[in-house]
Amino acid sequence: MKQQIEIIVPPEKIHEDSFFRYIASRKLGISQEEITAIVPIRRSVDARKSPVFHLMVDVYVGENPKKDKPRYIYNPVNGKKKVIIVGFGPSGMYAALRLIELGIKPIVLERGKDVQTRRRDLRLLQREQIVNPDSNYCFGEGGAGTYSDGKLYTRAVKRGNVSKILEIFIQHGAHPDILVDTHPHIGSNKLPKIIAAVRQTILNAGGEIHHGARVTDFIIKNNKLKGVVTANKEYLGDAVILAAGHSARDIFYLLDSKKIKIEAKPFAMGVRIEHPQPLINEIQYHTKIKPENLPTANYSLASNIDGAGVYSFCMCPGGIIVPAMTSPGEIVVNGMSMSKRDSPFANSGLVVEVKENDWDKESNDSRFAALELQQKLEQHAFKLAGFSLSAPAQRATDFVEGKFSQSLPKTSYIPGVTSARLDEELPAFMVKRLKKALKDFNKRMWGYLSTEAILVGVESRTSSPIRVPRDRETFMHVEVNGLFPCGEGAGYAGGIVSSAIDGENCADAVNKYLE
Repeated sequence: MKQQIEIIVPPEKIHEDSFFRYIASRKLGISQEEITAIVPIRRSVDARKSPVFHLMVDVYVGENPKKDKPRYIYNPVNGKKKVIIVGFGPSGMYAALRLIELGIKPIVLERGKDVQTRRRDLRLLQREQIVNPDSNYCFGEGGAGTYSDGKLYTRAVKRGNVSKILEIFIQHGAHPDILVDTHPHIGSNKLPKIIAAVRQTILNAGGEIHHGARVTDFIIKNNKLKGVVTANKEYLGDAVILAAGHSARDIFYLLDSKKIKIEAKPFAMGVRIEHPQPLINEIQYHTKIKPENLPTANYSLASNIDGAGVYSFCMCPGGIIVPAMTSPGEIVVNGMSMSKRDSPFANSGLVVEVKENDWDKESNDSRFAALELQQKLEQHAFKLAGFSLSAPAQRATDFVEGKFSQSLPKTSYIPGVTSARLDEELPAFMVKRLKKALKDFNKRMWGYLSTEAILVGVESRTSSPIRVPRDRETFMHVEVNGLFPCGEGAGYAGGIVSSAIDGENCADAVNKYLE
């Protein structure tokens, strides 16, 4: 017999099986000896008072849990049906895996390098300030999520099977705890091996993956997309899944040049805020010394300011700020964490919702108006940094008070920071909302607006400023047959899990199209 109960466990008892048995036996009114196993199925931290763990557990009485976990089989594909996938981020990876499940051969074209080789370009970017436009924190095998903590929580639970996404990660090397934790993550030190394992699964099943294959043209005949062109080769297929990522500006301009419909969409921009991690731990756990066994504290904040959302984004506890630009002459920052989340810093995007009335005067072409506003801000940040990657920064308190920061706190951002009046240099609508939000957030997390907190500019790649419109039912482009816009770059996902779900959904849609 199996029964499901909720238990509350203090941090010091979280690894004690005997305590679990004691609590479960009292709740169920049975002896501890009758319990054969206790399996956690959901775990979260409640830090509203003294921090405790809340667990939902399956208690087995007189029987043992089944050891077999869902396994997804990827049998060899024969190539009678072939689908081109542009991009090997989460949506492209999961689209490829799902196509193989359906007996369809995926041909993946990734503009960047494999995860191992990609590391060298990241080091050059960090240490030498050399930007490789095809291999950086946004482009390369695994996509932008590979080197940004590997957060796996999502609100897109109605779009697809979240458990399947996580189980496939586990099948390729992720820790099973990602199925249990309320806010699961893998860590940027572990994700590359998992991505490499996914690559091998696809290759073993007869799929193709081509690195350094940036798409430069589309082959369209009779309003049907037949294939794509790279610098060295044409690739023909029965359909194309476009999963190029939210930073693939050249793809957006290529679509426009081929008269393929695109449109501007709302997105968000702002800065990245960094605190000492011990400060965030103290605020969240109400104690200067973090209790043993508690995870590194995180936070999620959101407010509505003047009718627009202002919110924390991609919060990285125990993480570092990284340079996420994709072209020379611009500054973009993002965050990442290793699996242990043991950096002395906590950072998060602090971004403002950008709507049509915020960009409508920025361009004569409404389709690219949002993108051009994004690009303009990134280039201005580069100018503020003295035409280097030393990002413009300001103490959070000085930002709110409208003062130049004579000194800056220590930061994890390796290229360094340059003091700048972000309160004067960012767009006025953004500054106004950020100032109000910082004061509001400080009321909820007293100490958040601190002299120890630094704002680093700019956080501008939260999502795509372009949507590639598709039919809601068929997932196919509204005007071009055989084109399936997919993932963050097409404007239909935000984060690893939602992108992976969208990849699976697009693969299913392609299968119906090819029937």
